[in-house]
Amino acid sequence: MLSLLASAGDAPIQWAELGLKPGIDLGFFTLRYYSLAYLGGIVLGYWHLTRMIKAPGAPMAARHAEDLFFYCTLGIILGGRLGYAMFYDPSLFTSFDGDGFVSWGLLRLWDGGMSFHGGLMGVLVAIAWVSRSGGLSFLRVCDYIAVNVPFGMFFGRMANFINGELWGRPTDVPWAMVFPTDPLQVGRHPSQLYEAALEGAILIVILLLLFWKTRARYRPGLLVGVFTAGIALGRFTVEFFRQPDAQLTEFARDTGLSMGQWLTIPLILLGIFVTVRALMKPPIGKTTVPPPEPEPA
Repeated sequence: MLSLLASAGDAPIQWAELGLKPGIDLGFFTLRYYSLAYLGGIVLGYWHLTRMIKAPGAPMAARHAEDLFFYCTLGIILGGRLGYAMFYDPSLFTSFDGDGFVSWGLLRLWDGGMSFHGGLMGVLVAIAWVSRSGGLSFLRVCDYIAVNVPFGMFFGRMANFINGELWGRPTDVPWAMVFPTDPLQVGRHPSQLYEAALEGAILIVILLLLFWKTRARYRPGLLVGVFTAGIALGRFTVEFFRQPDAQLTEFARDTGLSMGQWLTIPLILLGIFVTVRALMKPPIGKTTVPPPEPEPA
């Protein structure tokens, strides 16, 4: 990448020259990096969650972490796919022209198309179910799950880049890239890498430091508030560089913002509200001792 950038000069980088492939060819099956990204993010998140609940102040036990691993996985897959179909491509509900064993477009996850907002809703439903059935604090469980979500976001966006999909708007910046699937074949922002940084790497560092180096875990809502505001702000920013989905280009032009940005604005406001609310309340485990009453005269 660095050598290509150095030798590109005024010409955009050719993505095809990076030697990337969408998956690992096993002969009888292609293991796609998109699937590995979801698997890697979920497994790493679960592993880190098991480390988190061993630290003081954990709101759940190991058995609850196992339940969350199962139900959150379902929530990510089902919510992410249904959200993408609802918000971005409703034709998937009625498309049955796919090749291979599965023809229904809605079930063809390997073709790409997952919505962060849909996946978020699916995870929230999963957390609510486990919290209610286990008698746990919903907000505190959300705090612990939020710390681990950026792992999957980082891997997912890197997989988008490796697949050469979801590229950005035309640009002439030195790191502009030409993607093979682009019908215009012009230099574009590698917006997948921007998203991997803003929605993944930076949030990973921030949330890990907050959890392990501060007492943020004792302020219910603080971690999930920072996560929500941070990832929403990252997505809102990246949308200025990302090419809108083909079927929503006119929508973005007419409204001034992309569908992703409109869906993100409520999350930014919600994240800020939850964060401020958490900071205004005393941390759990500490009680405020009232001042002694004055002695009678």
